[in-house]
This record gives sequence, C-alpha cells and structure tokens, in this order.
Amino acid sequence: MPRLMSVAVTEDAVRDRTKIVTRRKGWTFLRPGDRLTLCRKVMGRKRGEPLVRIADVEVVDVRRELLCAIRSAGPDEMAREGFPGMDVDEFMQRYFIEAQGIYPLDHVTRIEFRYIEDGES
Repeated sequence: MPRLMSVAVTEDAVRDRTKIVTRRKGWTFLRPGDRLTLCRKVMGRKRGEPLVRIADVEVVDVRRELLCAIRSAGPDEMAREGFPGMDVDEFMQRYFIEAQGIYPLDHVTRIEFRYIEDGES
C-alpha cells in the first residue's frame, strides 16, 4: 500500500497534474519506484474528517540537497513545485523558513514523481 503525503497547499496543481516535484524535511527513506498517494490532509485531521485522496504517483527521482539549490534549478522549478511565477526566495521564506524553521543551507529531500493513470499497475 502506498504511503500517504499531504499536498494541501498545492492541491489544485496536483489535480491539474502540473505539480511534479516536492521538497520535504524528511522522507529520506524514499527510492525511485516507490508509490505515494497524495492527499488533501494526512495528519491533523479532526475526528470524523475524511481522508481525501487526490492522486497516486510514482517516485522517479529522490535526492538530498541544500534548500538553496532551488535557486540554480532553473526557472521552471517553481512550476514543477506547483507555484508557477512565484519568486524562489518568497517560496523558501514562506514554506520553509517561516513554516518549518528550515533555512537555505539546510538539507531537504527533493522528490520528483509522475502520475499513475487509472488502470496502470
């Protein structure tokens, strides 16, 4: 059974199948070929709140890198993350520094995935 991963902030990009990369604090155990189920919210659901599954994906690349490496990843990386047009520094500030206390010289896990289509095994 695939592991569950929350994508609450980028749910629309997941539904549109435009988000293909995510960066996480942990997730160091992932390997290419692993499957994930992307969900609206996994942890912190209130009693009776349903688990909303959005899409199944397969990990195609996973690596540890400095958070600031996103600056040299190219102009399309923010779109791959589900934030087209967002400034890289704003992204790091909002979703890593302020939200999680992760700084530009801290390591994160960059996870790239592909969507598994219905009927695909």
